[in-house]
Amino acid sequence: MRLVLADDSVLFREGAARILTEARFEVVGQAGTVPELIQLIDDLRPDVAIVDIRMPPTHTDEGLVAAERIRASHPHVGVLVLSQYIETNHATRLLAGKPGGIGYLLKDRVGDLADFAAAVRRVGTGGSAIDPLVISRLLGRSRSNSLLDDLSPREREVLSLIAEGCTNAAISQRMRLSAKTVETHVRNIFGKLELPTTTADHRRVLAALAYLQS
Repeated sequence: MRLVLADDSVLFREGAARILTEARFEVVGQAGTVPELIQLIDDLRPDVAIVDIRMPPTHTDEGLVAAERIRASHPHVGVLVLSQYIETNHATRLLAGKPGGIGYLLKDRVGDLADFAAAVRRVGTGGSAIDPLVISRLLGRSRSNSLLDDLSPREREVLSLIAEGCTNAAISQRMRLSAKTVETHVRNIFGKLELPTTTADHRRVLAALAYLQS
């Protein structure tokens, strides 16, 4: 899987590149600014672009703007955005539109090689990787007349794992529930959220993220 890294910190970029190379990814380019990133995407067409949300010159949302631009012009390129802090407005904005091939992780996750590599792979294969802390914050935001209010606490927990990109088997293992119980929770969640059925890959993740955008 071919990757492009964008972060204004050379030290962070080099460290991430080394970690990802050890995990058998091919880092084909690095960028310190948004124009450099966009040029690399246009020229190299990588599988995934890993982008810091705060880039020069203002270090506010340049990386987010770049991610939106990449998703619009290169829909087959997965985008994994990294943030130092939980910014739910940015997360919601990033998830708008097509939810597949997208990720939002806190930079602290880069230190966990297994989790980080798994997240990159999910994004690169059209799935989603959302930091569980971000999911928790999104689910905890006040929503008047929200369909989420109909979910039980256990169903909310299952939904947060779905949105992280966990399979039913992974949810069963993490929550120590039987496969049949997990399937029942998932079926109830989709029913309560009034989500249509689809045959698309990663249906659970796409449905959960599509709802979180609303």
